[in-house]
Amino acid sequence: MSEPATIGIDEQLDSLIKASGISRGAPLIKDILRTALRLGQDGLSTLDLKIANSALREMREAFQMFTPYVDRKKVTIFGSARSTKDDPVYRQTEHVAARMAEEDWMVVTGAGPGIMEAGMAGAGRDRSIGVSIRLPFETSANPIIAGDDKHVSMKYFFTRKLMLVKESHAFIYMPGGFGTLDEMFELLTLAQTGKSTPAPIVLLDLPHDHFWHQLDEFITDQLVTRKLVSDSDRAFYHLSSNVEDAVREICGFYANYESMRQVGRYLVIRHKFPITDAQLGELNEGFAHLLSEGQIERTEALPSEVADNDSLGSERLRFRFIRNDFSELRRFINLLNSFAPTS
Repeated sequence: MSEPATIGIDEQLDSLIKASGISRGAPLIKDILRTALRLGQDGLSTLDLKIANSALREMREAFQMFTPYVDRKKVTIFGSARSTKDDPVYRQTEHVAARMAEEDWMVVTGAGPGIMEAGMAGAGRDRSIGVSIRLPFETSANPIIAGDDKHVSMKYFFTRKLMLVKESHAFIYMPGGFGTLDEMFELLTLAQTGKSTPAPIVLLDLPHDHFWHQLDEFITDQLVTRKLVSDSDRAFYHLSSNVEDAVREICGFYANYESMRQVGRYLVIRHKFPITDAQLGELNEGFAHLLSEGQIERTEALPSEVADNDSLGSERLRFRFIRNDFSELRRFINLLNSFAPTS
């Protein structure tokens, strides 16, 4: 089907954007408006249009809610809504959330009962962010976050999951049911395929319990053995049965590593501390198989990073990443973190 004539529409969209006072991201806003018009031209059903409208509207609300905390480290805690306050898993969740708050992290949960409430109880209302789902049997957020500006309610699971993942720098999974397992495997899929930014994923058991350890055994015995995943893909998650170990895993991931960004043909790794020539050589020797060509090299901020004022005070490495082994990229980050000063 041929594209409709858009010259007149483009001029009107430019005028509308200008009249709205929009400057930042104007080309993207124009593309969003053009897509919305094309939805109407496609003759979609009312239900399809309602889904598109609701999804965009609630994503906007969530983006607004998270914006004041964009520079804060955040950990999302997942787990069962059915856990009661006398459940040892509930109390362990409170403990790990409190420890992350002590490390100056904010805690994000689904804002419901059970483990979600436990995470917020441990972190406290001031350090809690909630992204709830509207369900017939779960009509409001838990009392810790209800009525707080740091809470948003969503209609769709897919938009809610986006927000629980997009804004966080680490993830803790407590034992849970279908929803928890769905969220965990989706995040692992995003990590495996490079659709998410590398981040620590902790599967936290109780001491002497084996909920996640048994799942790891299934992954090893069935998925790895049948070559449905690689054994190296198990590096995407960290098994733990100790709160302090979980906290160390998360904070240690950012001991030196800060962030990454694809800039043209280069993957740029931002880090806190300068590395020596010997350390750079160790990275090149150990991870040459991740490069499509060239070497890992130091770099200044690239022009697009400067234009976006993106982490300009950080140290940088760049290389042409072959983009076929994201578990090895995680191992690269682990080695980079080992170069952080220990004092």
